[in-house]
Amino acid sequence: MDYWSMPLNSLGELTLKKLSVYLDNCTMKGWRKLAEIVGTDSRYKCSEKELEACSLKVLDPDGSPSRYFIQLIAERGCPVNYMLSCLDKMGHTEAMQCVLSMALNTIQIIAQPKSQDVTVGNRVSLCCQAIGPPALGYQWFRGKHEVKGGTSSELLFNCVGQDEGGWYVCRVHCGTQYSFSEWVQLRVSSSPTKANKFCKVNILVHPVSLSLKEGDTMVLSCSAAGNPPPQYQWFRDHQLLPGANKPDLQINGVTTADRGKYFCHVFNLYHEAWSNRVVAEIDSSAGPQLKVHHHPTDFYATDKVALLLGNMNYLHHKQLKAPMVDVHELTNLLRQLDFKVVSLLDLTALEMHRAVNEFLLLLGKGVYGLLYYAGHGYENYGNSFMVPIDAPYSYTSEHCLCVQNILQLMQEKQTGLNIFLLDMCRKRNMHDETIPQMEALRVTANIVYGYATCPDAEAYEISQGEFTNGIFISFLKKRLLEDEKITVLLDKVAEDMGRCELTKGRQALEIRSSLSERRSLRDKINPPDYYDEVSVRNLQWAKANVLPESMHVQFECGVLIRLGFAAEFSNIMIIYTSVVQTPQHIIKCEARLSDFSEELDVNLKQTNKGFPEEKDSILFSLYNFTFPEQCLYTRLGGLQKLRKELSFSICLQYQYEQMEDAMEESKVVSIGKPLVSKLNLHGSEHQSGHSSFYCSLQSPLSEPSQILMGNSNYCSLPVTSKSLNSFYSSNKCTYRHHSTQERRDQTQTSPRALSAIGPNEEITAQFKSLSFSEWSRDSAWSLGIRSDNQNNDGELHTNAQSKYFYHYQCEGQ
Repeated sequence: MDYWSMPLNSLGELTLKKLSVYLDNCTMKGWRKLAEIVGTDSRYKCSEKELEACSLKVLDPDGSPSRYFIQLIAERGCPVNYMLSCLDKMGHTEAMQCVLSMALNTIQIIAQPKSQDVTVGNRVSLCCQAIGPPALGYQWFRGKHEVKGGTSSELLFNCVGQDEGGWYVCRVHCGTQYSFSEWVQLRVSSSPTKANKFCKVNILVHPVSLSLKEGDTMVLSCSAAGNPPPQYQWFRDHQLLPGANKPDLQINGVTTADRGKYFCHVFNLYHEAWSNRVVAEIDSSAGPQLKVHHHPTDFYATDKVALLLGNMNYLHHKQLKAPMVDVHELTNLLRQLDFKVVSLLDLTALEMHRAVNEFLLLLGKGVYGLLYYAGHGYENYGNSFMVPIDAPYSYTSEHCLCVQNILQLMQEKQTGLNIFLLDMCRKRNMHDETIPQMEALRVTANIVYGYATCPDAEAYEISQGEFTNGIFISFLKKRLLEDEKITVLLDKVAEDMGRCELTKGRQALEIRSSLSERRSLRDKINPPDYYDEVSVRNLQWAKANVLPESMHVQFECGVLIRLGFAAEFSNIMIIYTSVVQTPQHIIKCEARLSDFSEELDVNLKQTNKGFPEEKDSILFSLYNFTFPEQCLYTRLGGLQKLRKELSFSICLQYQYEQMEDAMEESKVVSIGKPLVSKLNLHGSEHQSGHSSFYCSLQSPLSEPSQILMGNSNYCSLPVTSKSLNSFYSSNKCTYRHHSTQERRDQTQTSPRALSAIGPNEEITAQFKSLSFSEWSRDSAWSLGIRSDNQNNDGELHTNAQSKYFYHYQCEGQ
């Protein structure tokens, strides 16, 4: 493989940072000019939104717009040679020399050794090839021990012995630089029969490049032989194609989105092989064979708005885990689709109603509106209810938000597309026997419901090590960026879930839709002629996404402190505190934050931490979000509860040389109302103005006169559900789990729970339905304007060590 065609990230972080310095310090030959030239190839072109995100990196401490831009095009697979050609067109010789000099001194392994089966006495060799600086050296290892004489790129065994089998690795070095190859196994057998028991995978037919027109059917074929019989997995542009696991890859009605480089990975338990990489060219020029209705160009949105809600820390019910990760990842994906996103965690009933009210203010004629909810929920008589964190133990529709009522209010805005993604359980609420009387919905062919599970069923989540995904988002995030009609996209997600052994018989996606047009989440935004409405919408959205500017605080002793801010969600903010300047006679100092505004229920365990990971922040744990070193980090949640400006004290402790006692100084800092706190979702302000709206989101009853209630927070509605004791006497529910962390608290185990999934694969099944109020699910997220936007890998992991399956039994049903 040619070195210059390697991806940019192969240059290493030091090289890319040095290149970023050259680009940041230039105006005529800076990163914006580079983005313009790089964008001439559509594969690496960045959107205006992404370029704006690059610009905002200058606001981050030690932020670099150029480094962020380079990362964006590197993720798209931009090679070193294309970067060099663009720098050459710019005439930026210093940047070119930086790349060339460092590239020539970088060791890159271009041919990895392969595991082999061989019979005693036969000839066999292991090969490793690398490029980089002159005079590269090689050293082979068997396990931890050097192989004598193994100092060339090929390790040759003229007459291999039984004792020479094992695991091998090659180290390529030059001076102080080195790189290791992959570990490979040399399997030595005493007889040919035993050695050939498992045959090497051999590809008999490789795919060939194709040139097609839009609307054609593309078929790529790959055939292989091996023992055990090989399996197949197709890739496009190094991205796994879900469901493409047959020898023939067939795509009907191809579009330009299907063009790219394809190859097939063929493997069995013992061997693997890769097919030739082929190119599929899709001609977008018009022709008689094209059917225009496949990809129309006349559908667009006047704007795109999304409200993402995740409830996990319930006051009277079991807490959840997955909402934090699900909302976080969905926020990043929707922003790539040009959605204005507000993402909120852990809202009370009043806060949820006000958040929906603010969401409705962002809607208008032709706007695409998307509402995602992750948390506890239930379904009665075809109506879906979202449960706030302060819902009482025996909650009814009186305490919850009705999704169908929200839809009615959205329809009044004449929206172009209404999407509801409900990641919650749909079990019947045994405490709520109220039969709602819904007003008839308008006949609009623009409604799409995506339910994480079927009626009267629970939704589950997948444990991925430290953090947790709901099953719905685990599959949805792999498809969400595809250019498909939204219902077709959800159909594909449903098919993916149906093929997964972990979800069969447990959870199945349900789609309900009245959508008659091919509207997609990727549809472009075409603002209307009346720009005043658009400007008001943009300002309204910006309220919930603007962070305070970083600031410096000077103390009398001469110490200078810097405060920086990052948004984790629209209502969760990270404050990082660093000492910028210290007088010479002060040998030790530390600044800590305290005395936060009374409205915030600050968790002291998440304040003034020396390592950001200690705060369980998703910004640090799932993404490469970088902050300055030697900082103290504080995580503030529940910003929607702020009635006044956020204030806190900076307590500085310092020590002079030749003095044992520490000195203290303190200063109070006010940073205004950050992020969503500007929307006044919490408190008694304008209480009466919201009461009728609050009640309008409840499930309508047989007596409409009971809906409007003076100034009370909640509507007084009749409760006719059975008592809790009565429910549990007729529906005795027990649960058993196999979590290594909680097993010691349980007295029962269920071998069936493990055997149903397999000895090495388990899933967490926590119930989001509060019909069974002992069970639940966890966590959620959203970013501010200056937050990191990197994508997760989107894989659904099934490693045994991170999977738990909660087995449940419901007796008397």
